[in-house]
Amino acid sequence: MTGFDARNRDSINRLYICRKCNLIFREPCQLSCGHRQCTTCIENIEGDIIKCTECHDETPKNEIMPDRGFRNGMKSLSIICSLCPWNGLFNDYEEHLKTAHPNPICEFCEEKFNSTIELNKHKQQECTKITVPCALKEYGCLDSVCRAQLQEHYLSDIHQKIIISIIRRIVSKPTNEQQVSGMDVDIEQGAASSITTTANENISTQMQEIYETTNTFANEIQTLTDNTQRLSSESIRLQSSTESLTQEISSLKLSIQEYSSFLDGIKPNQEILQQDVALLKQKIDDMQYVSYDGTLIWKIKSFHEKMMDAQSERQTSTSSPPFYSSPTGYKMRARLYLNGDGNARRTHMSLFFVLMRGPNDAILKFPFNYKVTFCLYDQTPQQQQQHIIDSFRPDIKSNSFQRPRSEMNIASGIPEFVPLTMIQQEGNPYVRDDTMFIRIMVDFGDMSKILLSYALSLDPGLPMHIQQLMIKQEIERREQQQSQQTPISTANHPITLMMPPNNETQSGQTIFNLIPSPNAANTNDRSQDPTNN
Repeated sequence: MTGFDARNRDSINRLYICRKCNLIFREPCQLSCGHRQCTTCIENIEGDIIKCTECHDETPKNEIMPDRGFRNGMKSLSIICSLCPWNGLFNDYEEHLKTAHPNPICEFCEEKFNSTIELNKHKQQECTKITVPCALKEYGCLDSVCRAQLQEHYLSDIHQKIIISIIRRIVSKPTNEQQVSGMDVDIEQGAASSITTTANENISTQMQEIYETTNTFANEIQTLTDNTQRLSSESIRLQSSTESLTQEISSLKLSIQEYSSFLDGIKPNQEILQQDVALLKQKIDDMQYVSYDGTLIWKIKSFHEKMMDAQSERQTSTSSPPFYSSPTGYKMRARLYLNGDGNARRTHMSLFFVLMRGPNDAILKFPFNYKVTFCLYDQTPQQQQQHIIDSFRPDIKSNSFQRPRSEMNIASGIPEFVPLTMIQQEGNPYVRDDTMFIRIMVDFGDMSKILLSYALSLDPGLPMHIQQLMIKQEIERREQQQSQQTPISTANHPITLMMPPNNETQSGQTIFNLIPSPNAANTNDRSQDPTNN
């Protein structure tokens, strides 16, 4: 900061002019020598000692105090504004500058500023188009030199001649004194002439040395000036780059914040989408095996690995894909315990039926009361196949067969489906290439056991309508065969076809073409929790 500028500054008493900034005092402070400087001029000086610009006395900064009495005396000074025709007392000048000139413009370079303080500082130190007097003005040098041309002026002939003139005066002063002091001595004219000649020669030699030294200084000053300009240009370039980088960093920060907010906004949607994708993936996986005719052929891969998991109880059960009784029918699945469940653990493989919640349960009939049949396929050639078949009829009083209220009901089925010895022995026909096949069939037509064995012996690769046609033909064949073996009845006694009873409430396991069932396995409810034994 600097003092106050005014149009009539040169006519104001020099007592009120700061020798540091050459402007009217702003908050004057008194030094120990009695001279004064602006408070702002003192604050801009580095170090703890202030040297007076007039008498060169030194004063510690902590001993300098504001001169309020002197400042009060300045209030009545007549001031003419440096920026407009306004005139008034110094007491009102500062308020006038703030009100009338909040953004003054330099009259030399036309640069705009935020206050007159910045404008005055600009004029005192920075403006390159303002004219300033040469430092040797008192010795006859120019009194108006453009600040931008000041360095060039210092190297000019007129300035150099003034310097030489000053040096000559300094050098000749002792010689003149010597000549004056020797005027009282009677010296011969020849000797005086000789001394004068010698003195002139000495002066010429000294002047030559001084001139060479001055030229050396001038060259050094020019070099320093060039370096200063180069550094100034480099500083401006770096400053511009810094400002540009600062703007880019701010823009990047804003972009990062916006992107972060965007990510925070889509994160819940992303989690929902991930759940939907997982659900769709599960549905797609299930659709590879899904059927809509009440029958599922379940292919169980990695049998031995799953058996080891069941024996170590890492995973005691495995579930089949869902299947349906029809496109709008019941949704079902099977659950297999390879190492057995409950009392059958470590002795039998347990197989259960699970009724699941479906999309059309509201229009379906409950409780579910259709017979369920399980078949473990013999994978030997067709002529030697001995499938293991077992079935049960649901208990309509059990919660397992009521309308599902959760994702799935409690599992129910046959705990002692197959003895473990049959599927663990080496070379058994039910596990080939580490794979097992189980068929789950819901009987909606109360098929007899004899026809059931025929239906399960059909090639699963045949289309379902072909299998149904073959079963129908087999029924007709057996009816015809039975009618041929039955005596012709009278008119009052019509011929009837006797079918096996359909009131099975317990499973009746059958190993077709092999041996009768070793166990008449009963049905058993099984909790969905695989650890609930």
